[in-house]
Amino acid sequence: MSKQVPITFETLESALDWSSLGDPFENQAFIARETGELFFQSSFGDTEKELPDDIDDGSLYIAMPHKNDLDLGRNLVFAFAEQFPQHASTIESFFRARGAYAKFKDYLDRNGLLDSWYAYQSAEIKKALEKWASENGFVMVEDVGDG
Repeated sequence: MSKQVPITFETLESALDWSSLGDPFENQAFIARETGELFFQSSFGDTEKELPDDIDDGSLYIAMPHKNDLDLGRNLVFAFAEQFPQHASTIESFFRARGAYAKFKDYLDRNGLLDSWYAYQSAEIKKALEKWASENGFVMVEDVGDG
């Protein structure tokens, strides 16, 4: 694909957020390869907009992967923890049981690291989405505009 279709970070982030709600494949966001238009599908019921009949045509639409497929889940937490060796083993221990993210964020808050986590997470999400977009025929832009 030679022509890269412009797409905003907000569009990509919305697609990622939807696709990452729950377990992989419970919710899927599809992006039209030619226009960047979003379509949402959920195993829990109908969404606002009807899916096109040809949504499964990979040459026309691409599904946004789940955050775990882009290393934006637990792997991102562990990469962040590596920056703080004195906290790393404690942080990693949270992810051996349920409720890990709540415990993780509470721990960061108590240790003055929560803002650092949010900044790190935000930057890594943007990098991952920009890379994914580029690899799939899109270019991230500030505003798509009216042409």
